[in-house]
Amino acid sequence: MALLMTEVFNEDIAVLVEANESGNKSHYIEGIFMQGDIKNRNGRMYPSNILEKEMNRYNEQFVKTKRALGELGHPDGPQINGDRASHLIIEMGRDGSDFIGKAKILGTPMGNIVKTFIDEGVKIGVSTRGLGSVKQSKDGIMEVQGDFHLATVDIVTDPSGPNCFVKGMMENTQYFFDMATSTWNQGTFDEPIVEEAVVQSVDMLLFNQAMDRLQMLEDTILTIKESFNKPSKKIDEQKALKMFESYVSTLRK
Repeated sequence: MALLMTEVFNEDIAVLVEANESGNKSHYIEGIFMQGDIKNRNGRMYPSNILEKEMNRYNEQFVKTKRALGELGHPDGPQINGDRASHLIIEMGRDGSDFIGKAKILGTPMGNIVKTFIDEGVKIGVSTRGLGSVKQSKDGIMEVQGDFHLATVDIVTDPSGPNCFVKGMMENTQYFFDMATSTWNQGTFDEPIVEEAVVQSVDMLLFNQAMDRLQMLEDTILTIKESFNKPSKKIDEQKALKMFESYVSTLRK
């Protein structure tokens, strides 16, 4: 199981408004999305090498495929809710220990709210949402481990009081991956959870296997969809069947 972690890395994000020849405006946010090698306000430290590795995965799987959606505010879990999507992350790169990102505000209900905030001068910030485990170092800092999995970067609207906001959203909640439904589900516990207990409960092998299987499923679905989107070519049913059987075989391991 893994800990849901939300962090406000930038409480004063830059906003950009661009107009085309027709006068239509496009809204963007840009700035530090993640920051490594420093102790944050939650007592945690994200090594830059771990953030870079996860940023590269996120860029390949989500940014380049235009699936890097974020939400306005933080939900209670790691999954992205399409009905709450407000922006699309279009760039993310490393600059020293800082990880700079850019996102386009969408014309969705939540995106339009963000656009109104920007037009009215409301101060907004960004906050990461991810899953992972932590380990306490000798100097007492809770260091995020190599299993960190970035879910997205959300927009937050209370940057003037980030400590209160983060404490309100930072529930020490555990999640497990349900292979049957391909979803992250919240665990149920009778006792309050502390971070040390969370670290002990994380099964790294099972977690990594679950993520590999999820990626295999996504790749299989994408390949099959691409086949259906090419009407000029006959779908190779045998190849599709073998791919599906290959994925099913991993569930029996």
